[in-house]
Amino acid sequence: MIERYTRPQMGAIWSQEHKIQQWLAVEIAVSEAWARRGRVPAEAMEKIRDAHFDLDRMREIERETDHDVIAFLRTVGETVGDASRFIHLGLTSSDVVDTAMGMQARDAADLLLEDLGKLLEAVGQRAVEHKDTITVGRSHGMQAEPTTFGLKLAVWYDELRRQRDRLQMARDHIAVGQISGAVGTHAHVPPSLEEEVCADLGLDVELVSTQVVQRDRHAFYLAVLAGIASTLEKMTVEVRHLQRSEVAEAEEAFGEGNQGSSAMPHKRNPHESERIAGLARLVRGYASVGFENVALWHERDISHSSAERVIFPDACIVLDFMLHETAEIIRDLVVYPEKMLANLNMSGGLIFSQRVLLALVDGGMDRQDAYRLVQRHAHSASVTGDTFKDLVAGDPEVQQRITAQQLEIIFDPWDQLLNINATFQRVGLLDGEPHLE
Repeated sequence: MIERYTRPQMGAIWSQEHKIQQWLAVEIAVSEAWARRGRVPAEAMEKIRDAHFDLDRMREIERETDHDVIAFLRTVGETVGDASRFIHLGLTSSDVVDTAMGMQARDAADLLLEDLGKLLEAVGQRAVEHKDTITVGRSHGMQAEPTTFGLKLAVWYDELRRQRDRLQMARDHIAVGQISGAVGTHAHVPPSLEEEVCADLGLDVELVSTQVVQRDRHAFYLAVLAGIASTLEKMTVEVRHLQRSEVAEAEEAFGEGNQGSSAMPHKRNPHESERIAGLARLVRGYASVGFENVALWHERDISHSSAERVIFPDACIVLDFMLHETAEIIRDLVVYPEKMLANLNMSGGLIFSQRVLLALVDGGMDRQDAYRLVQRHAHSASVTGDTFKDLVAGDPEVQQRITAQQLEIIFDPWDQLLNINATFQRVGLLDGEPHLE
């Protein structure tokens, strides 16, 4: 991933040096397990524990061998001398590569979980702040009925909690290793040694392997990352819509010195939210490649390997950036309650049409007759400029079934939002502070 979207901690997890360091950690853990069984002499084990590698030397050897694991083993072997014959006993390349990748993906998931927790906190706090900030809800992009801005955020909060649960599950599924040898038969490495090594590395065991950890785990992991990215896009698409000039209900923070356009000085564009939308497309693309990697030939091929060198680092790095960026957008979002209220009132009461319909039905009118009556006045209000409320109030059929006092309540948005507190209570946000657990 390019430097622009790479935050240091996640970038370090997927650096080439760290990846090879994890390979070495696997090899040393296997040697330790063999040493406990008497197969690796103590003096050799002392040298193996001090083994290291030289990336430049490894690249030089790889140009000759065209095999990165062989190049790795040779450069490590050069640092331990004769003890190198005890390294990689009974293993195949995938034992090292897949087990190390399980460690990297596990650590990346831990960092993403931390990022997600910070975003949850930001969204929860803003939801509480705007629980009673009234605004108009929209369906198909059209004004529908009153809601609150806090309720929009509470929906995101609950969805992010589900995504956190999925990420935890994906983390647990990917955090496995295998030390089962060629085609996974444990012909040269006993299962007990595999269990010891994986435990030492903080991993579970792939209970049945071929020559690779099965790629359904990796596909699920990437799918969860793509799902989280899509949730972030959903949130920031709403920000983009609310920032449109014709809506102007909320906007990204625009700091002193910011410039929105190279040509038009007046522009304050939702560029951060647009960036999230673009990056979400990348992560979904990585997930589709993950699914393509599930079906390998027989016990294994390496058609997945080249793709995973790109999609795993990039997906984790991009999502790490997206989570951090979205948290900043939410924390710093500028909200305009007065504009929200003005937009709600601009329809002249049309957004209360369902309440009028239901009141007529409760008053004894046939539903279809009531629907046609309300629809007629709604369309007339849109064309003539008369307010919907005045047209309804002046209709004799309405007057027979709805009192003037009832009409005042019907056109009161707060009377329609009495159950908002119950929703906030269900999601754990009513006490004023978000409950993350």
